[in-house]
Amino acid sequence: MVGADGIIIERNQLQTYECDGLTALRTLPAAVVLPRSRDEVQAIVRICAQHRIPFVARGAGTGLSGGALPSANGIVMSFARMNRILAVDIPNQRITVEPGVINTHVTQRVAPSGYFYAPDPSSQSVCTIGGNVAENAGGAHCLKYGFTTTHVLALDVILPSGEFAQFGSTTVDAPGYDLTGVFVGSEGTLGVVTAITLRIVKRAETVQVLLAAYNSIAAAGQTVSDIIAASILPAAMEIMDRLSIEAAEASVHPNYPSCDALLLVELDGPDAEVNLHMQQIREICRANGAWEDRLAQSEQERLLVWKGRKAAFAAAGRLAPNYIVQDGVIPRTKLPIILEEIGRMAAETGLRVTNVFHAGDGNLHPIVLYNASIPGQEEIAVDLSIRILHRCVDHGGSITGEHGVGKEKQQALGYMYTEPDLNTMQLVRCAFDPQQIANPDKLFPRPRLCGEKPGIYIPHPLEVAGVAEYF
Repeated sequence: MVGADGIIIERNQLQTYECDGLTALRTLPAAVVLPRSRDEVQAIVRICAQHRIPFVARGAGTGLSGGALPSANGIVMSFARMNRILAVDIPNQRITVEPGVINTHVTQRVAPSGYFYAPDPSSQSVCTIGGNVAENAGGAHCLKYGFTTTHVLALDVILPSGEFAQFGSTTVDAPGYDLTGVFVGSEGTLGVVTAITLRIVKRAETVQVLLAAYNSIAAAGQTVSDIIAASILPAAMEIMDRLSIEAAEASVHPNYPSCDALLLVELDGPDAEVNLHMQQIREICRANGAWEDRLAQSEQERLLVWKGRKAAFAAAGRLAPNYIVQDGVIPRTKLPIILEEIGRMAAETGLRVTNVFHAGDGNLHPIVLYNASIPGQEEIAVDLSIRILHRCVDHGGSITGEHGVGKEKQQALGYMYTEPDLNTMQLVRCAFDPQQIANPDKLFPRPRLCGEKPGIYIPHPLEVAGVAEYF
């Protein structure tokens, strides 16, 4: 179906695909296939459905939750060759791409017309749109512009049965169920996307970026709350602690001030509005103890500021031989509390944790630093990272804001949701994939087969009536 050069079965080559960005978990697939078209994807999935072969779709492998971890005796479907931009419609502000298109390539294609693609995860220079759809990726600018789901208008999908389906519409507020919303963020458990129609955004007249230096993260966090309370909606607000600042500075030299907490604020919009709001923000920063507030003076300087922030995860490699990047969400007002708790929990384990986060929407990215060569330290680090997620839930937040659940956070999902909630989600999954061959053993706390009856189980009314065929 894919040609001799479209399948990989040699062990030394398969090892490239045995994990994603979460390298602690590894499984060798039986084979890797590299389709070039929707027809080839459909043929592959039909074979998998016929023989009940599990399959996992893979973009660039930059995910951090084990979402692209292969299944034992299953195949990996790599979209490295499906990387074409299919259509650009500037008048209607949309673009259609294949799943292997790199995130930044979308903006590069439409930038000459004055547009950009808003979701910008830190890995945007290498991650793919298909992977962004699977995980509902966000990024620094999701505060104002929203996550991937906000920008996906329509999807071409191959269902786990091998059937072709189209979800969504290029029209506004299309009737019917929002199946696009169900599919985006489903982590590859409902099928495989082969084309995505995205909304693009007109670039603002003015963009300004402010760096504010503080002696404490609490003061920087209070500034974030005060800015929102002042009815100002920045395009992005990010906070970095001292360790992450030092690592980023050593890595890409963004000329950050040396401080305990650095707040980055970006405003975009009409020139008069941006100037007025930036003046207000600088006053709020100073009122909360910022001892330096500096505006980027050029487009080049602005890009360098963001380069430093986006390099923070990779730069953590300068701080320790190994690390775990976590992804929890809390209400903004709980920021000082949770950071204090993270510091206490880290001290109890003897490990260090550095913090980088999307402060505007409370999306934390604590980075747990450890040395895997020290016996038992990796297990301690994993346990600490999961306990941090539990504390996020305890404070009214979530176990993930943009990295997904994947394999890493399955048990934590059970901490966040009750059994009836999980069983209802499983009804949706089984409606799409009754054989559970699409990225199986992901997302849910334990293997939940279609037809499985949990130990304590209240039947759904449709099941009692004989309508729920698969559960």
